[in-house]
Amino acid sequence: MPEGTDLTTEEGLIAAADLLQPIHYLMPFLAHALGAFVGALIAGLIAATHKMTFALSIGLVFLIGGIMMVLSVPSPTWFIVVDLVLAYIPMAYFAGKMTTNKA
Repeated sequence: MPEGTDLTTEEGLIAAADLLQPIHYLMPFLAHALGAFVGALIAGLIAATHKMTFALSIGLVFLIGGIMMVLSVPSPTWFIVVDLVLAYIPMAYFAGKMTTNKA
């Protein structure tokens, strides 16, 4: 992290937002994408039927959480777009495809 940043509080995050570089957004993106993927994968694996529906439902819940995050935590526009478009529904879809038995 850049020198003098305190990301433990919301105020510190807002103050440090201008100092953060694109590399600093990699871990939040991966956390959002992997969280949606693992949640959707687990939902798809334990669902007896409609596996894709359950997986996408988890992706939708994560997307709602991502939208709430965007509204409360300042981020660059490019990160907001990348995060909301690529992290939640696509990862849930991929996990849902992995759990369907289409051989």
